[in-house]
Amino acid sequence: MSVAKFRMAALAIAAGLVSLAAPASAQTDVDVAFNVGVVSDYVFRGASQTDEEPAIQGGIDLTAGGFYAGVWGSNVDFFDDTDAEVDVYGGFRGEAGGFALDGGVIYYAYVNEPGAADYSYTEFKLAASRAVGPASVGAAVYYSPDFFGVDETATYYEVNGSFAPMDKLTVSGAVGQQTLDVSDDYVTWNIGATYALTDNLAIDVRYHDTDVDGVAAYEDRIVGGLKVVF
Repeated sequence: MSVAKFRMAALAIAAGLVSLAAPASAQTDVDVAFNVGVVSDYVFRGASQTDEEPAIQGGIDLTAGGFYAGVWGSNVDFFDDTDAEVDVYGGFRGEAGGFALDGGVIYYAYVNEPGAADYSYTEFKLAASRAVGPASVGAAVYYSPDFFGVDETATYYEVNGSFAPMDKLTVSGAVGQQTLDVSDDYVTWNIGATYALTDNLAIDVRYHDTDVDGVAAYEDRIVGGLKVVF
């Protein structure tokens, strides 16, 4: 995707998200939060997006009542001219029967992707979680009608959990399965810990792995990250 086409797509989606949130924002204050971070490797669903090299990431989130919208970006390395991934997303969070619910849409755009690559895609998300004392358990499903690269329909299923054994420390993990209509399906999992150094600064150390053999990008690895939110 060229820079010009990316900007047009991102603006169109952002405009739609703003109009979606407008009824709530008319009566509810809009909260704005920024985040900036660095990771030793950008891993997405078990696969390195930066050829096992560090990434600088950041984004902005807006919330108005239960509605939310945001933009997030990171550098990537796909061994071609693609420079960055920029995600534009929005949705609604609510509660029902003691469960926290989240439904939304995400557009993954890739800046300067080769014309024939067809990396950019849209994904729909449904998620639910429930607090159990100091722990939380949840599940999510993501569906794309035209997935990254050679695949078209794709679905990602995930179960996840977190536990806070002490103040400022959270241990969390997830197991997911990526189903694809052309490429082979695979399973991925991660486990790690996040420690809040301050109210705005946190460090995360996480182990990632998949059941894919013989592909370097999917091999097991430990990733460290530092993130500030303001």
